[in-house]
Amino acid sequence: MNKTLFIFGYGYTARVFAKTMRDDGWRVSGTTREACSTIRPDIVQWPGDDISAALAQASHVLISAAPDENGDPVLARLLKDFQQAASHLEWLGYLSTTGVYGDHGGAWVDETTGLTPATTRGHHRVAAEKQWLDVFETHALPVHIFRLAGIYGPDRGPFAKVRNGTARCIIKENQVFSRIHVEDIAQVLRASIAMPDAGNIYNICDDDPAPPQDVIAEAARLLGLPIPEPVDFETADLTPMARSFYAESKKVSNVKIKQKLGVSLIYPDYKTGLRALLRAKTGADK
Repeated sequence: MNKTLFIFGYGYTARVFAKTMRDDGWRVSGTTREACSTIRPDIVQWPGDDISAALAQASHVLISAAPDENGDPVLARLLKDFQQAASHLEWLGYLSTTGVYGDHGGAWVDETTGLTPATTRGHHRVAAEKQWLDVFETHALPVHIFRLAGIYGPDRGPFAKVRNGTARCIIKENQVFSRIHVEDIAQVLRASIAMPDAGNIYNICDDDPAPPQDVIAEAARLLGLPIPEPVDFETADLTPMARSFYAESKKVSNVKIKQKLGVSLIYPDYKTGLRALLRAKTGADK
Protein backbone atom coordinates (compact mmCIF):
# COMPACT_ATOMS: atom_id res chain seq x y z
CA MET A 1 0.00 0.00 0.00
CA ASN A 2 1.18 3.52 -0.81
CA LYS A 3 1.28 4.92 2.72
CA THR A 4 0.87 8.62 1.98
CA LEU A 5 -1.35 10.89 4.09
CA PHE A 6 -2.16 14.49 3.24
CA ILE A 7 -3.73 16.70 5.93
CA PHE A 8 -5.62 19.94 5.39
CA GLY A 9 -5.32 21.95 8.61
CA TYR A 10 -2.23 20.89 10.56
CA GLY A 11 -3.55 21.84 13.99
CA TYR A 12 -3.56 20.26 17.43
CA THR A 13 -5.44 17.05 16.62
CA ALA A 14 -3.87 16.64 13.19
CA ARG A 15 -0.36 16.85 14.62
CA VAL A 16 -1.00 14.04 17.07
CA PHE A 17 -2.53 11.92 14.33
CA ALA A 18 0.35 12.71 11.96
CA LYS A 19 2.89 11.55 14.54
CA THR A 20 0.97 8.30 15.00
CA MET A 21 1.05 7.64 11.28
CA ARG A 22 4.70 8.65 10.84
CA ASP A 23 5.58 6.23 13.64
CA ASP A 24 3.85 3.56 11.54
CA GLY A 25 6.07 4.39 8.57
CA TRP A 26 3.70 6.66 6.65
CA ARG A 27 4.71 9.70 4.68
CA VAL A 28 2.69 12.65 5.96
CA SER A 29 2.39 16.14 4.55
CA GLY A 30 -0.20 18.87 4.82
CA THR A 31 -1.21 22.49 5.02
CA THR A 32 -1.37 25.39 7.43
CA ARG A 33 -2.73 28.92 7.07
CA GLU A 34 0.45 30.40 8.55
CA ALA A 35 2.15 32.86 6.22
CA CYS A 36 5.48 31.14 6.70
CA SER A 37 5.29 27.62 8.02
CA THR A 38 8.13 26.75 10.37
CA ILE A 39 6.33 23.63 11.64
CA ARG A 40 7.94 21.11 9.30
CA PRO A 41 9.32 21.25 5.75
CA ASP A 42 6.47 18.99 4.56
CA ILE A 43 3.78 21.39 5.90
CA VAL A 44 3.05 24.20 3.44
CA GLN A 45 0.94 27.33 3.46
CA TRP A 46 -2.48 26.95 1.88
CA PRO A 47 -4.26 28.78 0.36
CA GLY A 48 -1.05 29.94 -1.25
CA ASP A 49 1.28 27.15 -2.28
CA ASP A 50 0.40 24.74 -5.09
CA ILE A 51 -0.63 21.43 -3.52
CA SER A 52 -1.93 19.68 -6.63
CA ALA A 53 1.01 17.30 -6.92
CA ALA A 54 0.91 16.33 -3.23
CA LEU A 55 -2.82 15.69 -3.37
CA ALA A 56 -2.44 13.65 -6.54
CA GLN A 57 0.10 11.40 -4.79
CA ALA A 58 -1.86 10.93 -1.56
CA SER A 59 -3.57 7.64 -0.86
CA HIS A 60 -5.33 9.05 2.22
CA VAL A 61 -6.58 12.56 3.08
CA LEU A 62 -7.69 14.12 6.36
CA ILE A 63 -9.73 17.33 6.39
CA SER A 64 -9.13 19.10 9.70
CA ALA A 65 -9.73 22.66 8.51
CA ALA A 66 -12.66 24.58 9.99
CA PRO A 67 -15.65 25.47 7.79
CA ASP A 68 -17.05 28.94 7.25
CA GLU A 69 -20.45 30.31 6.32
CA ASN A 70 -20.16 28.64 2.90
CA GLY A 71 -19.26 25.23 4.26
CA ASP A 72 -15.92 23.54 3.73
CA PRO A 73 -13.26 25.82 2.18
CA VAL A 74 -11.14 22.89 1.01
CA LEU A 75 -13.92 21.41 -1.08
CA ALA A 76 -14.93 24.84 -2.36
CA ARG A 77 -11.46 25.41 -3.83
CA LEU A 78 -10.46 21.87 -4.82
CA LEU A 79 -13.59 20.05 -5.95
CA LYS A 80 -12.12 19.21 -9.35
CA ASP A 81 -8.90 17.96 -7.78
CA PHE A 82 -10.88 15.65 -5.51
CA GLN A 83 -12.97 14.42 -8.44
CA GLN A 84 -9.74 13.47 -10.19
CA ALA A 85 -8.38 11.89 -7.00
CA ALA A 86 -11.41 9.62 -6.57
CA SER A 87 -9.75 6.88 -8.62
CA HIS A 88 -6.74 6.54 -6.32
CA LEU A 89 -7.85 7.75 -2.89
CA GLU A 90 -8.41 4.89 -0.44
CA TRP A 91 -9.73 6.94 2.48
CA LEU A 92 -10.84 10.49 3.19
CA GLY A 93 -11.69 11.61 6.71
CA TYR A 94 -13.57 14.78 7.62
CA LEU A 95 -13.32 16.02 11.22
CA SER A 96 -16.65 17.46 12.32
CA THR A 97 -18.09 18.05 15.79
CA THR A 98 -20.79 16.66 18.05
CA GLY A 99 -22.10 20.22 18.02
CA VAL A 100 -24.09 19.26 14.93
CA TYR A 101 -26.62 17.53 17.23
CA GLY A 102 -27.49 20.72 19.09
CA ASP A 103 -29.17 20.72 22.50
CA HIS A 104 -30.89 17.57 23.79
CA GLY A 105 -31.39 18.54 27.41
CA GLY A 106 -28.79 16.09 28.66
CA ALA A 107 -30.27 13.11 26.77
CA TRP A 108 -28.23 10.58 24.77
CA VAL A 109 -27.55 11.03 21.06
CA ASP A 110 -25.96 8.74 18.49
CA GLU A 111 -25.11 8.87 14.79
CA THR A 112 -28.76 8.41 13.81
CA THR A 113 -29.96 11.43 15.81
CA GLY A 114 -31.26 14.36 13.77
CA LEU A 115 -29.04 17.41 13.35
CA THR A 116 -30.38 20.51 15.09
CA PRO A 117 -27.32 22.67 15.82
CA ALA A 118 -27.77 25.48 18.32
CA THR A 119 -24.72 27.55 17.32
CA THR A 120 -23.40 29.19 14.17
CA ARG A 121 -20.37 26.90 14.29
CA GLY A 122 -22.67 23.90 14.40
CA HIS A 123 -24.61 25.10 11.35
CA HIS A 124 -21.34 25.52 9.42
CA ARG A 125 -20.35 21.95 10.30
CA VAL A 126 -23.71 20.55 9.19
CA ALA A 127 -23.29 22.30 5.82
CA ALA A 128 -19.74 20.99 5.40
CA GLU A 129 -20.76 17.43 6.29
CA LYS A 130 -23.51 17.53 3.68
CA GLN A 131 -21.11 18.79 1.04
CA TRP A 132 -18.68 15.95 1.65
CA LEU A 133 -21.41 13.32 1.75
CA ASP A 134 -22.80 14.70 -1.53
CA VAL A 135 -19.36 14.23 -3.09
CA PHE A 136 -19.29 10.69 -1.72
CA GLU A 137 -22.60 10.00 -3.44
CA THR A 138 -21.87 11.70 -6.76
CA HIS A 139 -18.15 11.02 -7.25
CA ALA A 140 -17.52 7.89 -5.14
CA LEU A 141 -14.95 9.61 -2.93
CA PRO A 142 -14.23 7.41 0.13
CA VAL A 143 -15.59 9.94 2.65
CA HIS A 144 -15.80 9.17 6.38
CA ILE A 145 -17.26 11.70 8.84
CA PHE A 146 -15.95 11.90 12.41
CA ARG A 147 -17.90 13.95 14.98
CA LEU A 148 -15.51 14.94 17.75
CA ALA A 149 -16.51 15.74 21.32
CA GLY A 150 -14.61 18.33 23.40
CA ILE A 151 -10.90 17.68 22.83
CA TYR A 152 -8.29 17.64 25.58
CA GLY A 153 -4.76 16.30 25.89
CA PRO A 154 -1.18 17.46 26.49
CA ASP A 155 -1.07 21.26 26.85
CA ARG A 156 -4.84 21.38 26.53
CA GLY A 157 -6.55 20.67 29.83
CA PRO A 158 -7.73 22.32 33.04
CA PHE A 159 -4.54 22.08 35.12
CA ALA A 160 -2.98 25.40 34.13
CA LYS A 161 -6.14 27.35 34.94
CA VAL A 162 -6.57 25.56 38.26
CA ARG A 163 -2.95 26.30 39.18
CA ASN A 164 -3.12 29.99 38.29
CA GLY A 165 -6.50 30.53 39.89
CA THR A 166 -8.47 31.34 36.73
CA ALA A 167 -10.51 28.12 36.63
CA ARG A 168 -14.19 28.49 37.47
CA CYS A 169 -16.88 25.99 38.36
CA ILE A 170 -19.73 27.30 36.21
CA ILE A 171 -22.96 25.66 37.35
CA LYS A 172 -25.84 25.23 34.91
CA GLU A 173 -28.58 22.79 35.81
CA ASN A 174 -28.55 19.56 33.76
CA GLN A 175 -25.50 20.72 31.79
CA VAL A 176 -23.35 17.84 30.56
CA PHE A 177 -20.60 17.56 27.94
CA SER A 178 -18.84 14.67 26.22
CA ARG A 179 -15.06 14.73 25.84
CA ILE A 180 -12.27 12.86 24.12
CA HIS A 181 -8.51 12.63 24.60
CA VAL A 182 -6.58 13.57 21.46
CA GLU A 183 -4.71 10.25 21.46
CA ASP A 184 -8.01 8.41 21.27
CA ILE A 185 -9.01 10.50 18.25
CA ALA A 186 -5.79 9.39 16.56
CA GLN A 187 -6.43 5.73 17.28
CA VAL A 188 -10.01 5.91 15.95
CA LEU A 189 -8.82 7.49 12.70
CA ARG A 190 -6.12 4.84 12.41
CA ALA A 191 -8.70 2.10 12.98
CA SER A 192 -10.94 3.56 10.28
CA ILE A 193 -8.06 3.59 7.81
CA ALA A 194 -7.46 -0.09 8.57
CA MET A 195 -11.17 -0.83 8.01
CA PRO A 196 -12.49 1.79 5.56
CA ASP A 197 -16.25 1.94 5.07
CA ALA A 198 -17.03 4.98 2.96
CA GLY A 199 -20.12 6.99 3.75
CA ASN A 200 -20.06 6.15 7.44
CA ILE A 201 -20.33 8.64 10.29
CA TYR A 202 -18.70 8.05 13.69
CA ASN A 203 -18.93 9.84 17.02
CA ILE A 204 -15.56 10.08 18.76
CA CYS A 205 -16.05 10.58 22.50
CA ASP A 206 -15.31 8.81 25.76
CA ASP A 207 -17.59 6.76 27.99
CA ASP A 208 -18.32 9.37 30.62
CA PRO A 209 -20.19 12.56 29.71
CA ALA A 210 -19.96 14.86 32.71
CA PRO A 211 -20.79 18.36 33.94
CA PRO A 212 -17.89 20.78 33.34
CA GLN A 213 -17.59 21.64 37.03
CA ASP A 214 -16.85 17.98 37.82
CA VAL A 215 -13.80 18.09 35.57
CA ILE A 216 -12.49 21.24 37.23
CA ALA A 217 -13.07 19.70 40.66
CA GLU A 218 -11.18 16.55 39.70
CA ALA A 219 -8.25 18.58 38.36
CA ALA A 220 -8.09 20.54 41.61
CA ARG A 221 -8.26 17.33 43.64
CA LEU A 222 -5.39 15.79 41.67
CA LEU A 223 -3.29 18.92 42.21
CA GLY A 224 -4.15 19.08 45.90
CA LEU A 225 -5.61 22.57 45.45
CA PRO A 226 -8.94 24.04 46.59
CA ILE A 227 -11.90 23.50 44.31
CA PRO A 228 -12.99 26.87 42.87
CA GLU A 229 -16.17 28.32 44.29
CA PRO A 230 -19.29 27.55 42.23
CA VAL A 231 -20.57 30.31 39.95
CA ASP A 232 -24.13 30.35 38.63
CA PHE A 233 -24.23 30.32 34.84
CA GLU A 234 -26.93 32.99 34.67
CA THR A 235 -24.79 35.55 36.50
CA ALA A 236 -21.34 34.39 35.32
CA ASP A 237 -19.19 36.89 33.43
CA LEU A 238 -18.59 34.91 30.21
CA THR A 239 -17.58 35.92 26.73
CA PRO A 240 -20.14 35.21 23.99
CA MET A 241 -17.92 32.37 22.77
CA ALA A 242 -17.68 30.80 26.23
CA ARG A 243 -21.41 31.22 26.81
CA SER A 244 -22.18 29.51 23.50
CA PHE A 245 -20.58 26.30 24.76
CA TYR A 246 -23.35 26.07 27.35
CA ALA A 247 -26.09 26.35 24.72
CA GLU A 248 -26.05 22.58 24.24
CA SER A 249 -26.34 19.72 26.72
CA LYS A 250 -26.17 16.09 25.62
CA LYS A 251 -24.53 12.72 26.19
CA VAL A 252 -22.91 11.34 23.07
CA SER A 253 -22.79 7.60 22.41
CA ASN A 254 -19.53 6.00 21.27
CA VAL A 255 -20.95 2.50 20.72
CA LYS A 256 -20.34 2.59 16.97
CA ILE A 257 -16.56 3.09 17.13
CA LYS A 258 -16.36 0.11 19.48
CA GLN A 259 -18.63 -2.20 17.53
CA LYS A 260 -17.65 -1.22 13.96
CA LEU A 261 -13.98 -0.32 14.42
CA GLY A 262 -13.06 -2.46 17.41
CA VAL A 263 -11.74 0.53 19.33
CA SER A 264 -10.83 0.19 23.00
CA LEU A 265 -10.33 3.66 24.41
CA ILE A 266 -7.01 4.49 26.02
CA TYR A 267 -8.73 7.08 28.21
CA PRO A 268 -12.37 5.95 28.67
CA ASP A 269 -13.22 8.82 31.04
CA TYR A 270 -11.93 12.23 32.03
CA LYS A 271 -10.53 10.98 35.35
CA THR A 272 -8.26 8.48 33.58
CA GLY A 273 -7.22 11.11 31.08
CA LEU A 274 -6.46 13.78 33.66
CA ARG A 275 -4.37 11.40 35.77
CA ALA A 276 -2.33 10.48 32.70
CA LEU A 277 -1.80 14.12 31.74
CA LEU A 278 -0.62 14.97 35.23
CA ARG A 279 1.77 12.01 35.34
CA ALA A 280 3.23 12.97 31.98
CA LYS A 281 3.65 16.60 33.03
CA THR A 282 5.23 15.64 36.35
CA GLY A 283 7.65 13.33 34.57
CA ALA A 284 8.57 16.04 32.08
CA ASP A 285 9.32 18.46 34.92
CA LYS A 286 11.83 16.11 36.57
